[in-house]
Amino acid sequence: MYIDLGAKQLLAAEQGSKKIAVEIKSFVSPSEMADLKDAIGGFIMYRAVIHRLQPERTLYLAVRDSVFTALFEEPIGTLLIETENLKLLVFNPETERIIQWIP
Repeated sequence: MYIDLGAKQLLAAEQGSKKIAVEIKSFVSPSEMADLKDAIGGFIMYRAVIHRLQPERTLYLAVRDSVFTALFEEPIGTLLIETENLKLLVFNPETERIIQWIP
C-alpha cells in the first residue's frame, strides 16, 4: 500500500526538539458523520505510517473551531478522542489562529 505523506493536507513541522505532522480536514461534505469517519480512518492510517517511518513525530488532526464544537464536543467526538488517542489542533479559519491544542 502506498501512502502519499507529501500530500498538501499533511504538513510537517518542528519546534525545538518536538516534531509534529498535521493532517488538515475540511469537513465540507453534506454528511458530517461521513466526514468524521473519513477523518478518523485517515488519521489512524497516517499515524501508523508516520510511527513506522518517523517515530519521533506526533500526528495531529487539524479541524476548524466550528467542526470541533459540532462534532468533537459531542459524545461521539469525546469518545473518539479518548479511545483513538486523537491529538487535535483546533483553528479559526478567519483569523488563521490556533484556538486549542488537544494532546
